[in-house]
Amino acid sequence: MPSLTFVLPHWLYWSSLVLFPLAAVFFVYRERARRDAGRANLFLAYFFLITAGFLGMHRFYLKSRWGFLFIPFFVAVLWTSGQVRDGRETLSLARSQAEHAERTLTHAKADVASGKTGAADRLVKADADAATTRGNNAAAIGALARSSSLARIAGIFLGLVLAGDIFLIPGLVRRAREREGQPAPTDVHPLVTDVPATPVKRPLAIFRPVDWLVRVTGELVAYWAVLAVIAYYYEVVARYVFNSPTNWVHESMFLMFGMQYMLAGAYAYRDETHVRVDIVYSHLSERGRAICDIITSAFFFLFSGTMLVTGWRFASDAMAVGERSFTEWGIQYWPVKLAIPIGAALLLLQGLSRLMRDIAIATRRIG
Repeated sequence: MPSLTFVLPHWLYWSSLVLFPLAAVFFVYRERARRDAGRANLFLAYFFLITAGFLGMHRFYLKSRWGFLFIPFFVAVLWTSGQVRDGRETLSLARSQAEHAERTLTHAKADVASGKTGAADRLVKADADAATTRGNNAAAIGALARSSSLARIAGIFLGLVLAGDIFLIPGLVRRAREREGQPAPTDVHPLVTDVPATPVKRPLAIFRPVDWLVRVTGELVAYWAVLAVIAYYYEVVARYVFNSPTNWVHESMFLMFGMQYMLAGAYAYRDETHVRVDIVYSHLSERGRAICDIITSAFFFLFSGTMLVTGWRFASDAMAVGERSFTEWGIQYWPVKLAIPIGAALLLLQGLSRLMRDIAIATRRIG
């Protein structure tokens, strides 16, 4: 199989973090608005074909048993790729041994020419070793060529089957929809809902824009988890099918999750989904919990304010020097560090909104 040399461009990485969540939200809301939401559709069928077609996932998605046809071809690709990998290692070792034997033979010939004692015997042995290593090297080259041919043949057969399904998918989707029939009417798509797991208390009217900003930011960066699935999927295929492991996948994902952690903190605080050591708090009345939150908010604002100030210093220093990672990918660090003060600012705004609501509850201005 051929090697993959693709390295994710920096501009594509940063633009995908912005554009992918927006596109995902668009498709989610468009799917919700459709009357036949939940049925087999052409977009998902082609998506599965592109991303996991070599395993027949597009066929399984359309409930076609022909998906099992792809598995033997994929197993053949994996096996031949493993043979190619082993063949490269064997050839590397054989080539090294042959080069060493040739150097020994050259030295033995020089010793014979200078008339050193025992040089003739060493020359005979070196000549025999060189002949053996030449044979081993030629055999390794032949074995690698055969393995590469088998891998190429397996890949071609798998590619032909996938190429055929490119033209068959519209008909397969149509037949799958006919088998499924018309779904029962529903107001909300079962996979999409606006109701959070934990009911969120309504903020004061003046802080509703803050609540909206925190909610939208948290929901958008949540879609980054899908990007992680796609990136690691590429890494697994590149490593085990094409023998082309990367280092940019891991670096890009742990940086992305770091930014997600910072930007989604306010969203978790808004929905009260963060970890809480709850011993006394849950036994208090609503007014008692509000008073408790008001008292402990001093520590919250101290922490968030410190994170905002120090985070901005880190980000401004990174922007000033154009800081980049030390790996060969060399990604810019300032957007990553800029997520620290942005996340802290969102957390402060959400904390202020909650503090005002708690004060209103404690003073009985709202029910």
